[in-house]
Amino acid sequence: MSTKDAAMLDVDLDQFWKDDELAHKDNCFSPDAPQVALGIRMSEECVFAELGEEGNPWGHTPRERRLELNKRYNDKAERIVGRRLLPETLPEPDAEFPYVKRIGEVFEGKYIHNGISEWLEGTVNTPSELEKLLDRVEKLDLREFILPPDWESEKKRIYETYGIKPPLMRHVRGPVTLATSIYGAENLIFLIIDEPDLAKRFSDVILKVITEMAAIMDEEAGYDETNRPGGFSFADDNCCLLTPEMYELFGYPILKAVFDRWCPDPDDYRYQHSDSDMAHLLPILGRLNLTGCNFGPNVLVDEIRKYMPRTRIDGCLAPFTFMNNDIEAIIKEVRRDCEMARETRGLNLSTAGSINNGSLLTSMRAVMYAIQNYGRY
Repeated sequence: MSTKDAAMLDVDLDQFWKDDELAHKDNCFSPDAPQVALGIRMSEECVFAELGEEGNPWGHTPRERRLELNKRYNDKAERIVGRRLLPETLPEPDAEFPYVKRIGEVFEGKYIHNGISEWLEGTVNTPSELEKLLDRVEKLDLREFILPPDWESEKKRIYETYGIKPPLMRHVRGPVTLATSIYGAENLIFLIIDEPDLAKRFSDVILKVITEMAAIMDEEAGYDETNRPGGFSFADDNCCLLTPEMYELFGYPILKAVFDRWCPDPDDYRYQHSDSDMAHLLPILGRLNLTGCNFGPNVLVDEIRKYMPRTRIDGCLAPFTFMNNDIEAIIKEVRRDCEMARETRGLNLSTAGSINNGSLLTSMRAVMYAIQNYGRY
């Protein structure tokens, strides 16, 4: 089926969005939901292929051009899927806070943009170098290191002008992905096998940095431990590289401690994104009582449900199926996921990973068609 034909798929758009609003209640577990929830809302990367425009989806787009592209995209989206999907307003340029250094920089890594995407590159390669790095990190004054010199004046000016507080730190690169970026994937695996005490120290220092950085940003926004908002999420694609025993030693203690501190209540947001083949870690992650997850396209609803009975599953449509705009394959995968979720609910139909440039609005309509026809509860 061509993308032109997909635009003609019979979807009752008004009814779909009425049903979708109900489908998202109770974290997508509502017994009154008439159909599987739709999590796909596209992304700003997609404007270029959709509109036939030049541009770097992962690079900088000038503010006025971004707004113009988003508006034209939304005009098209309204016709094809019945909703305007992308923002048509942006904060004023002088309402943006100055740059706060990220966790990779605390571990002396460098964020490099290669023209396609951003990568974190490390600077240590041996256990001896790692030990010295951890010594330096533990001695850092984190507040002084991550906050820029003009922070206080800019924070005051932005709040007085716009009433905006500094953003909280509630999402971070997951511990395994961070460690493999800083120290190398093979290096980390051999470290855990050969020098487990140093590996455990590496994990402990990562936890210390995450908790201190998050506490600093809480304080900068005017919160303390009694009134701060809950919730925390990790993006840890590389967790798939560790065996369950390795992950139990290195990654799990970090998530457990952060969730216990920032997300202790049952309804607090506890989230893990890992768009990789990490099904072997499901029994361990299941002990964290995640409220939401987004895993790789080979980690399917029925397998996740064995270990996470009350976790909202954001998936499991393969991003490349969606980006290739293969309408028959999209409908097949969505139908599979809907059928797996029929007994348990809790599915928020999304791609198992990022939505990339090249993914067309007709593919989103195909997902909606499949939900409306095969995803009814």
